[in-house]
Order: sequence, then C-alpha cells, then structure tokens
Amino acid sequence: MGMGTSIFITGGILTGQVIGLKELLGKEEHWPILLSTTCIPALLQLLILPWFPESPRYLLIDKGDDEGCKKALKQLHGIAGCDGEWADIEKEKNNFVDFQAKKPWELLTDRSVRRQLLTILLLNAAQQLNGINAIYFYANYLFRQSGIPADKIPYVTVGTGACECITALTCGMLIDRLGRKVLITGGYTLMSICCILFTLTLSFQDASPVFPYMSMVCVFAFILSFGLGPGGVTNILTTELFTQTARPAAHIIAGSLNWLSFFFIGLGFPFIVIGLQQYCFLVFLAVCSLMAIYIFLFVPETKNKTFVEIQNEFQSRKARSADGAGTTLLSTFI
Repeated sequence: MGMGTSIFITGGILTGQVIGLKELLGKEEHWPILLSTTCIPALLQLLILPWFPESPRYLLIDKGDDEGCKKALKQLHGIAGCDGEWADIEKEKNNFVDFQAKKPWELLTDRSVRRQLLTILLLNAAQQLNGINAIYFYANYLFRQSGIPADKIPYVTVGTGACECITALTCGMLIDRLGRKVLITGGYTLMSICCILFTLTLSFQDASPVFPYMSMVCVFAFILSFGLGPGGVTNILTTELFTQTARPAAHIIAGSLNWLSFFFIGLGFPFIVIGLQQYCFLVFLAVCSLMAIYIFLFVPETKNKTFVEIQNEFQSRKARSADGAGTTLLSTFI
C-alpha cells in the first residue's frame, strides 16, 4: 500500500504526458482545458475522503479510541484480517504508553531519534538532488541530437514516463522480496554508474554518431534506476523508521525538505549547467554515490519488522556505537 504513492505519482506524470500530446490537448488553444484537468483529482478527493476511515494507529495510540480503531481496521482489512493489525498497534501503544505525539520542532531536538531523522532528511533531499530532474531537462536535447525529428520527441518523452511507471510497479512487486535496503542502495549505485557514463557520452557527443544514442540509453537507464530504488523506497522508509508518536512530525519535516530541495534544484540547475556544462552530472554522481555508501553502512533493513523492532534496532546500533567510542577513548587514555 505504501508503494501506491509512487505508482500513482508516476501514473499521473504519464497521464499528463499523454494528454499533453498535440492529438489530445497539447495544442496552444487547448492549454486552458489541459491545465483545468487538475481539478478532477481534487474533486474526487473532496467526494471520497469524507467517507474514508481515519488512521487506526492515530485513533488508538493518539486518541485512545478503541472502538474507532476497530471500526477503521474492519473497513480497511475486513473482519478476518483486522486481528493481527490490532495486536501490532496494541503492542506499539503499550511500548509508548506515557509518550505524547511530537511536534516537528520537538522532533528536531529529540536525541533519541536523531539517527532516524538524519536518515530521512538525507533520503528526501537526495530524492530531488540526485539528478532525476536534470535528466528530464536534458532529455529533449539528447533526443534531438540522436536524430529524432522534433515533432516525434513528445512521443519519446512519453516513453520516459512509461519507464518510470513500470519501474514503480516493479519496485512494488520486489520490495518485500529483496528488501528496502537492497533496492534503494542498488538504485543509487546504478544511478552513479549512469552519471559517469552520461558525462562521458556528453563529452564525446560530436566524436561519433553512436554517442547520442548511448546518451539516450543512459537517460532511460537512469530513470529506470531511480524508479526501482529512490523513487519508491524513500517514502516507505520515512514511514517505517518512526513510531506513531514521531511519524506525523517526521513526515512534515521530510516533505518540507523534499519540496525545498525540488525548489533549489529547479532554481539552481540552469546555473550549474552554465558553469559545468556536460560535467554537471559529476555533482549528481557525488550525491548518488554518497547516499549509496550511507545507506549501506548506517540504514538497517526494515523488511518484515514492526515499527517497534525497527526503533529498537536503531537504539541498539546507537548503543553499540557509543560503547565503541567509549572503549576507544578508554584505551587511548590508558
């Protein structure tokens, strides 16, 4: 269910690309109609959300509403499937019986979840700063260089949207088999390789007619790598690394940083291109490779673990790190 966000975001991008074709609403006289289509999902939400159940965890842990929680679980899971979910939420509630839901500013000063907070801040910033928006910026130029006629480029661009949509679906099928850590680390590693190849193909763009086509392959490979890992897993980890008392505040902080990073890359990328030209992807190489290393070293696998178990694993890692530092300090003193 958590992957649904990424699947429908990529589905929305693909839908926008398709209805933006000149055969549909892509002509200049149809732009007002095209832009007005955004009211359709908004109206659907206004109609559907009042009938949608409240979060069961919020009802039981934050509000102490046992009956409301059970009713919401039955709506979401059915009568037969709600007992296991109830037991899991009850266990989480018992572990945090004296805790109140944290405000965002309280979470920022809470030392007990500092590692989790740092992780989701890095993940959400990197999701926008890893070069995916730059790839789309370069796509039309690369397609022209590859000899694709200008009037056919919008159809190839639809192919990039389809790629991202397919990988989001693939990630949804693989995430509980391979695990979150494997997918997101692998995604950033493949994106790092694509950045290197992309820099090389852009540098030798005029050396051979083969290089523009290689650049086009890199575009699709980069998008596939993003959709398979960072595009889908980031939102899942933002949810899984926190318990109910901290999760809403964590989402507010992570979402705010995500959009700020998107704003920053949109504002700053043209200047990066002017300054570095084809070497601009070395900046994204640094972001992707550093994120792959950080996740590999510091982020635990969360597959098949409850929120409480994930929280305890972070605490035990923190304790081992503190013990190691204390032992090193003591041995140095001796």
